[in-house]
Amino acid sequence: MTQQQAAQSPERRAASAAVPPSATAVERNGIAPVPDAERHGTPRSLFWPWAGSGLSLLGIAYGAYVMGLGLNAWQAVVTGAIGYVLSFVLVGLVSVAGARTGAPTMVIGRAVFGRQGNKLPTVFSYVSNVGWETVLVALSSLGGAAILARVSPAVFARADGRTPTTGAQALCFAVTAVSVVVVGVYGHALIMKVQKYLTAAITVMTAAYLVLTADRIHPSALVAGRPGGLGTAVGGVVFAMTLLGLGWVNCGADYSRYLPRNSSGRAITGWTTLGGVLAPVVLLVFGVLLNAGDPKLAAAAAADPVGALAAALPTWFLVPYLLTAIGGFASGAIMDIYSSGMSLLALGMPVRRHLAVLVDGVLMAVGGWYVLFVSPSFFATFQAFLSIVGVTMAAWSAVFLVARWREGRSGAGPSAVPAVRWPAVLSLAVATAVGLGLITSADPNIARITGFLLTGAAAHGTLGAMNLGVVAALLVAGVLYAATAPLARRPTTPEGDR
Repeated sequence: MTQQQAAQSPERRAASAAVPPSATAVERNGIAPVPDAERHGTPRSLFWPWAGSGLSLLGIAYGAYVMGLGLNAWQAVVTGAIGYVLSFVLVGLVSVAGARTGAPTMVIGRAVFGRQGNKLPTVFSYVSNVGWETVLVALSSLGGAAILARVSPAVFARADGRTPTTGAQALCFAVTAVSVVVVGVYGHALIMKVQKYLTAAITVMTAAYLVLTADRIHPSALVAGRPGGLGTAVGGVVFAMTLLGLGWVNCGADYSRYLPRNSSGRAITGWTTLGGVLAPVVLLVFGVLLNAGDPKLAAAAAADPVGALAAALPTWFLVPYLLTAIGGFASGAIMDIYSSGMSLLALGMPVRRHLAVLVDGVLMAVGGWYVLFVSPSFFATFQAFLSIVGVTMAAWSAVFLVARWREGRSGAGPSAVPAVRWPAVLSLAVATAVGLGLITSADPNIARITGFLLTGAAAHGTLGAMNLGVVAALLVAGVLYAATAPLARRPTTPEGDR
């Protein structure tokens, strides 16, 4: 060891000694822990994938969505920012477990829920990831087709010259879906590289979009309008949490598991949070100001966020805008399809990781068909999906983090993993049921399984607007698991299936 190497921290020595996998080779690591010899990088590298995941023009539409709850402009900015930060801190805390174990998020959960018990949250995780893949790729199709109809109405528009054809939507869907699946098949090394370059390119194009539409924003609108009540403000925070971090909390360890084992937990949490919220907060502020300056935009964005945001753009910028929109959606979908493949393997599907990604691609295509051609309202379906995912992932993250905290305090090493760890499974099930009972949905199909703990008046009043089911699920799961976990016997024989 040289004198320079000796002066380095153990984390930096380990990172420099490891040989990073090639981005041009298909990742062979499945759900087994990453060997120490393959660990590399520093927590700072987590900034890029998480920054790319949130750098989408959909973030501008989020401003309209949050204001649509009944908040004025400044309330939407404050509640949105708080919700973003709170939710991504959870992602950062889960990411620490990836560096410590070298395993994907839902595989680490086996030690918490048991080998068979872990399948319940893993199914939730899988549905969440595939759902987000579907939403992002479907949005790319809607927006891309609308822009193509403007660029070349003779080819891509119907008789009215404005409405895009089904073929235009199908073309955009195919381009985005294939790109997402290909990068997901190659795996972690290519994802980390692609996300870095996508982030830089999309940042430049997004900045250009903001400049071109700056004349439509009105900063004075921040202090205008009647403010919403406390319940509505709480609902804004919760909704913002479901828009961002709670959709990623089950993926955190998937991208930190290649870091050296002794990487700083604070640095992992900090860089993950900063990457995850920096761009979305900027886009949220712009979206709120844009919405306040043009209220008609909210209604248009609810049906087609990308197409609505492109309405005021000059024709020469439409193609760059299309590439920016597709790139932003693809960036998030790439991370989702990689993590959904990990969840599928954690469920016990006997295929290699890259084949699991192909299975997810098929499901994504089916889900995209529903969103594009069956769902009566994109926003209603999207909001309902976010609420359900938010409840389940909030309950899961509370149990997961309390379990990791208890293990850290007790210093307990690996132990035998039983088939089911009932305190964790029951805490998750009870908290999810309570959470679903306290949320409302505008989608008539999904409304049948939600809001059953609310009376008719409460569902349409302040309590319904607060969407407290997400917060309730988080608190109930954490408290219930902390109270019941010490009552269960913990095996002391060496673990052989972790």
